[in-house]
Amino acid sequence: MLLSGFCRDCFTKASPERKRCRSCGSPRILRHKELSQLSIAHIDCDAFYASVEKRDNPELADKPVIIGGGKRGVVSTACYVARIHGVRSAMPMFKALDACPDAVVIPPDMKKYAKVGKQVRHLMQELTPLVQPISIDEAFLDLSGTERLHGMPPAETLARFSRKIEDEVGISVSVGLSYCKYLAKVASDQDKPRGFFVVGKEEAIDFLANLPVTKIWGVGKAFAKTLAKDNITMIGQLQTMEKADLLRSYGIMGARLYNLARGIDDRSVRPNSGAKSVSSETTFFNDVSDLDKLAPILRSLSEKVAARLKKSEIAGHTVVLKLKTNDFKSRTRNRRLSDPTMLADKIFRNGLELLKAETDGTKFRLLGIGVNDLCDPEQADPTDLVDIQAAKRAEAEGAIDKMRAKFGVDIVQTGYTFKSKPRSDGK
Repeated sequence: MLLSGFCRDCFTKASPERKRCRSCGSPRILRHKELSQLSIAHIDCDAFYASVEKRDNPELADKPVIIGGGKRGVVSTACYVARIHGVRSAMPMFKALDACPDAVVIPPDMKKYAKVGKQVRHLMQELTPLVQPISIDEAFLDLSGTERLHGMPPAETLARFSRKIEDEVGISVSVGLSYCKYLAKVASDQDKPRGFFVVGKEEAIDFLANLPVTKIWGVGKAFAKTLAKDNITMIGQLQTMEKADLLRSYGIMGARLYNLARGIDDRSVRPNSGAKSVSSETTFFNDVSDLDKLAPILRSLSEKVAARLKKSEIAGHTVVLKLKTNDFKSRTRNRRLSDPTMLADKIFRNGLELLKAETDGTKFRLLGIGVNDLCDPEQADPTDLVDIQAAKRAEAEGAIDKMRAKFGVDIVQTGYTFKSKPRSDGK
């Protein structure tokens, strides 16, 4: 059945029987049965770094462009011309140039990209105050209730926004529109570049069934191999499995597999508070130098940080240890994680490794732990196939969280926090 819609280029209403716009002749007609009912969007800038460089240097328009190199020697971003040759993000530069020897390689200019990213963000916030950034070049938006403000349904508002980005910023974006964040994110990847893909409630199950399991947040290459060993490669296979069986096989990740495979995602779009980090610290009445005394305090602080992250539905990429010596000199140590986290267990274990290197007999009057490089939690805490006990600890932490939510924070303590603590005026 053909559905009415509108032209994404001139926004003229399209009749059901026409394949092209009657006004401008464009084939970019947006039609969907639930088009006027959906309001959760994911917007992703197309090949962002490369697009900015091509905007600033028109001579690069038709050339393969790779952003990267430098000390890491890897690809940060490749334009779509380079991607046709097989170049991908995070690919070693030597492999990228083997695949595309004619590519123009440009070192990243993060200051410039951040400025453009802020410009795009500002235009997003003109549409709705409910903008949740994921990174410099992508964000979730909730346009519920904006019809009266903009005089049109969210789908048309987003189409006009895409056009405005091209006209005013000089780059392109792709839009995913759905009823939940997960499907909006998946949708935005379906029709790049300059895409606008819609997934409604009625089609969600069938749409997901034909996608690989790697389209589920948290299922990376390593976990996909684990699922493949169990002969699970497609989301449709997960749709036939019971939740209890998935939990039994994959721990807390099993619940995510069950829900997302069915398009169940009740997370709301939450604008970041503006905080750059989440941390907790305590100052001792008596200076402490012994690791055995510091570790329980570090664990307790890590649990406070994790609780705040979970409550705010954010995760952090970098664990930060803060110390202050008895002569008031500060020490800050950082550890970048391979995946963002919101788990007390990971924050504590990484913080403890940093702390061990500092406990050389020095007396400390302050200890703090936190995370920065905050982000949306979709990619946080995938199953760890190296540390086989990590999934069990994460599952135990989830159970503790539920008990604390019901009976209070002090109802359950870990082996570390059960130990006696020195007096402090902790914050």
